[in-house]
Amino acid sequence: MDFNLEPAKQVVVNRYREYVDRELLPLEPEFLASGFAAMLPKLRERRADAKRQGLWGPIYPREHGGLGLDLPTHGLISEALGRCPFAHYVFGCNAPDAGNVELLHESGTPAQKKQWLEPLVAGEIRSCFGMTEPDNSGANPLMLTTRAEAGGEGWVLNGRKWFTTGADGASFCIVMAISDPDAPPHGRASLFLVPTDTPGYRLLRNTPVMGHAGADLFSHGEIELQDCRIGPGQLLGGRGEGFRLAQARLGPGRIHHCMRWLGICERALAMMIERAAARVIAPDGRRLGDSDIVRAWIAESAAEIRAARLLVLHAAWRIGHAGAKAARDDISMIKYHVAGVLQRVIDRALQVHGGLGVTDYTVLAWFYREERAARIYDGPDEVHKIAVARHLLGNRNG
Repeated sequence: MDFNLEPAKQVVVNRYREYVDRELLPLEPEFLASGFAAMLPKLRERRADAKRQGLWGPIYPREHGGLGLDLPTHGLISEALGRCPFAHYVFGCNAPDAGNVELLHESGTPAQKKQWLEPLVAGEIRSCFGMTEPDNSGANPLMLTTRAEAGGEGWVLNGRKWFTTGADGASFCIVMAISDPDAPPHGRASLFLVPTDTPGYRLLRNTPVMGHAGADLFSHGEIELQDCRIGPGQLLGGRGEGFRLAQARLGPGRIHHCMRWLGICERALAMMIERAAARVIAPDGRRLGDSDIVRAWIAESAAEIRAARLLVLHAAWRIGHAGAKAARDDISMIKYHVAGVLQRVIDRALQVHGGLGVTDYTVLAWFYREERAARIYDGPDEVHKIAVARHLLGNRNG
C-alpha cells in the first residue's frame, strides 16, 4: 500500500507548504498579539493572492470554483496548513465552512446552492453549524431538544445551541433540530438553513474558552432560536435526514481535522528541536538537547507523529475505496489516537520552552488553548473508543 502522491499532486501540496512558509508564518506574531479581527485586512489580501495563484478551495468542487482535489491530497494540504493558525482561512477551507460546503453540494437544491453554496465557496460569506446544545450531551446528537415545527408556509424553530464555531460573522447557520419527535431515534432530526438576520435568531455571546472569548473565525457562539420562522425552501436534504447528513459530514471532516492536527504536531516538534538545540541551561555550555529526558520527548514525538500520519492516510484510503460507513472504525481510531498525540506533543514542546511556552510570544500556548478541545469535539475520545471496542467484540462474538 503506497500513500505517495502522483508527482503532479505532490507539486500542489508543496506549493501550499511553501506559501505558508513564505507568506503566512511571518504574520503569526502580529496575529498572536492583535487577534484575528485586527488581522482581517491583511488576511483578505492573502486570500485574494491565493485565488490569483490558483490555490483557492482545494477540496471544493471544480464546478463551484474549487480545485476538486481528492481526500488524501487535501489531507496532506491540511497538514501543511495546520502549521499556521489562520492558513485554512486564507485558502478558503476553514471549518465549519468546508463541511457545510460538502453538505450543500451533496444535499442542497439548485436554489440553495445558488443562494448559499456559490458565495460560500467564493469566500464572500461565512457559515456556522448549530448542533451542540448547552443542556444536552454533545456526545449524543440524538438528545437534541431544539424543535422545528411545521407551521403555515414553513417552519418555526425554538431552542439553544452553543459551541457553534464561527457564529460571530456568519451569514447563515445550518441548524439541526427535531422535526419529527415520534419517529425512530435516527429519523427525528432535520437540517435547516437559517440566515443569521432572521427574526428570532440571536447570537447571545461568544463563549470564553480558557480565558479567551475569541471573535469571528475563532469564536464559539451561543445561539438562541425563539419563534424563528423560516420558509419551506430552507429545509436542507430530506425531512428526518438530519442525523444521517450530520454523520456523513463528519467522516471526511475528521480526515481534515486529524491531518491539520498533525501539521500542528509537526510545527511543535520543530520548535521543540530548535529550542532544545539552542537553549543553554548551565555555565559549562550544556543545552536542553543534552538532557536525556528532552531527547526522549523528541524521539517519542517523532515516532508518534509518523505512526499517526500513516493511520490517517490509511483511513482516507479506506474511505475512498470502501466508503465512510465501512471505514467507521478507522475514522474513530484516528480521531482519538491523533487527538492524544496532539496533546502530548504540544505539551512536551511547551515544557521544553519553559516559561516562554505559556506566554503568547510563541504559538504554542495558542495551540494548547485552542486544541485541547480536540479530545472533546466531534465526539469525546471515550465515545469513539467504546464504539470501536464494541465493534471488535461484536465481530468476535459473531
